[in-house]
Amino acid sequence: MRWALVKVSLAVTAMVVVAFAVPLGLVIREMARDRAFSDAERDAAEIAPALSITTDRAQLERVVASAGSDAGIAVHIPAADGSAPVEIGRQRAADADITTTRDLGRASTADVPGGSALLQPVALSSGKFAVVEVYIPDTAVTKGVGTAWAVLAGVGLALIVGSVAVADRLGVRMVQPAQRLVEGARELGDGKLGARVPEEGPTELRLAAVAFNSMADQVVQLLANERELAADLSHRLRTPLTVLRLNAASLGDGPAAEQTRAAVAQLEREVDTIIRTAREAKPQTAAAGPGAGCDAAEVVRERMAFWSALAEDEGRKVRLAGVDRPVRIPVARADLAAALDALLGNVFRHTPEGTAFAVDVHNGEDAVIVLVSDAGPGIPDPEAAMARGRGSGSDGSTGLGLDIVRRLAESTGGDVRIGSSVLGGTEVRIWIQLDGRERAPVRRGHRGAVRRRRPGRTAVGFNRSRSLP
Repeated sequence: MRWALVKVSLAVTAMVVVAFAVPLGLVIREMARDRAFSDAERDAAEIAPALSITTDRAQLERVVASAGSDAGIAVHIPAADGSAPVEIGRQRAADADITTTRDLGRASTADVPGGSALLQPVALSSGKFAVVEVYIPDTAVTKGVGTAWAVLAGVGLALIVGSVAVADRLGVRMVQPAQRLVEGARELGDGKLGARVPEEGPTELRLAAVAFNSMADQVVQLLANERELAADLSHRLRTPLTVLRLNAASLGDGPAAEQTRAAVAQLEREVDTIIRTAREAKPQTAAAGPGAGCDAAEVVRERMAFWSALAEDEGRKVRLAGVDRPVRIPVARADLAAALDALLGNVFRHTPEGTAFAVDVHNGEDAVIVLVSDAGPGIPDPEAAMARGRGSGSDGSTGLGLDIVRRLAESTGGDVRIGSSVLGGTEVRIWIQLDGRERAPVRRGHRGAVRRRRPGRTAVGFNRSRSLP
């Protein structure tokens, strides 16, 4: 907008300057020409009285000398009563032009080398006409014109510069509120809920700033209400959890009882984390600093040990690979455990009993890949499965499990893809970036898609061969 105003002001001012300066320059040139010819007529008029009295050469030369330079004035007197014609001064005009002026009896001009000549007829006492020739050089006709044009050009340029400066200041006054509005919107989009815009500038932008600030206040209020609601809903789970903990304590000894008590304790910790996070308005998955994160291999072994008992009860074959050595990732331990539980829980929830599944961990130079695959019926629409809040339609399906996994991967600059596994079912690949660089966007949900190779890394796709024990 700022440059648009400057361009418009420049164009309008330039047209105005041209519209006035060009005609004024032409008028100045014409005035200079009229001034030069007026001076010539005045010089010729000074000679006329002497010619009407005498035609003596000596007297006329003195008159011509007193009137001006004899190099610029010439007198042509025709012969009379047998006397020879008298020529005083330098003749520049052609004889034909002089004769024509004498015959017509009125003044005229003639073009001569280096300028023009004014021919003024003067009646003599003998009844004939003498001709006074006044030379007008081109320099006299254009005297002062160049200076006047330079002044006009300077004034026009000053007007243009001044108008551009004024337009630029006006543009800044209009653009700055718009820029502040853009910056405020960007900050609000980045999660800075305290971003507000000064209510300044033109009326329209001031009203836009008022509307933006009102919207930001409403967003803050809505988020606060949502956090309170999440905390309240999570707090309601404490009563049934207390009952479950008391009932689990009465189960006695045994692997099943210990697993039940461990599951209840973990559920209580998760509920406490949800309540604390909602109250403090902090994201559950935060960027890990230097030295932070967890050992992915250890977390995978721990969660597989938890789910293996249920898998054994349902007759499911399980495979675990790539966890024999530590694999450090920039993800909190609780977040990775929650993501694995969401994926493994989906396997048990959405596949028949006896369906095999596998978890593989691949450690690369700048990324760690966690693959969770099964031999179930697969996912008909992977794209829809990745959409937040869109469940499968069955009881207990909220559609948030895969979203938890996606947010965990994207917090490191990675991503999540769903494809077909060699077991015949679904394969979910979690790409965890180690160097924090974001990858190029990809199309999620494409079955059988293969990741493009990167230099120095072995490509891992969805159709990689594996076998179950």
